[in-house]
Amino acid sequence: HGGNQAKEAVVSTQSTGEAIKRNPQDHVPHSNRAACYTKLMEFGLAMEDCNKCIELNPGFIKGYLRKAALLKIDKPTEAKSVYERALEIDPKNAEAQQGYQHCVNQMRNLSPEERAKNAMMDPEIQQILKDPAMQVILEQMQKDPTAAQEHLKNPQVAEKFQKLVQSGIVSIR
Repeated sequence: HGGNQAKEAVVSTQSTGEAIKRNPQDHVPHSNRAACYTKLMEFGLAMEDCNKCIELNPGFIKGYLRKAALLKIDKPTEAKSVYERALEIDPKNAEAQQGYQHCVNQMRNLSPEERAKNAMMDPEIQQILKDPAMQVILEQMQKDPTAAQEHLKNPQVAEKFQKLVQSGIVSIR
């Protein structure tokens, strides 16, 4: 029975590949092929197709759901960000809500060190930490609690700071 599914996935991969050749700007075959690659345990290729699908149509929720499902196992921090993006498209999507909750629960069970290590793999977290303005702000916040209150009045700073706290990079004493 399992061999049959694999065979079907290979055939589907070939037919979606042909659909992509015929119309490279169509996001749907990329999404479908990503599902086939996932069944075949070709996670790298599946991720490439998810990213291409999202690039071609950033409003297509399935691209995000498939990508998050690939990340969910060993990169819950990144998966959580992808599920957040999916929920921006459709806040009522059950798969996105459940996936998001799964990631939150998975991150809770990690040690603070593991959580911080996972977070450092998240491109969004890397971007925040590379931002020179954020580096200065974080340094000031460490030295002076009143500076922290001032900085957090800025909604953009507050949002970035909240992400760092949630990810375990920054802890509040």
